[in-house]
Amino acid sequence: MSAANTSTFQARLQRPAHLGDGEVWTFVVLPKSASEPLPRRGRTTVEGTFNGQPFQATLEPDGQKSHWLKIDESLRSAAGAEAGDEVTVEIAPVDEEPDPEVPVDLRKALATHPEARATWEATTNIARLDWIHWITTAKQAATRAKRIRDACDMLASGKRRVCCFDPSGFYSKAISAPEAANR
Repeated sequence: MSAANTSTFQARLQRPAHLGDGEVWTFVVLPKSASEPLPRRGRTTVEGTFNGQPFQATLEPDGQKSHWLKIDESLRSAAGAEAGDEVTVEIAPVDEEPDPEVPVDLRKALATHPEARATWEATTNIARLDWIHWITTAKQAATRAKRIRDACDMLASGKRRVCCFDPSGFYSKAISAPEAANR
């Protein structure tokens, strides 16, 4: 990590109010002072430490021009932290955004649309991250399916960036940090 781009902060480790079946995770909301130096308000990959334990993760936008960090159970356990604890987090943006994990339904759609796949492969990792974020933020399965069809159409026509999507969630309020469970 480059010391010049590193932010260190304390935050309360929170458990989400709504977990899916079998899910176990916690999260922290970054203070604006830690989020501001990051290269973008949308999804951003960072490396750092969580109570001294190294990690790399993609921060999610909180809809308030900041970010939140999902802490999986193995990192939480290794760091010796429990929901409700004050934790120390140190982060810095990665030098190069890694290839994002492409959801199965989008991967299948791109496999059947060679023109869309060609444009997809010619885009940057950040552009791909925005396409994926636009698709995965759909609240309903029908909306997600429509966004995948629309993405394939737009990519096939040569469009390299998704338009009309606020990756920070600030203007649309469609994106936010999880609601915290009461302790």
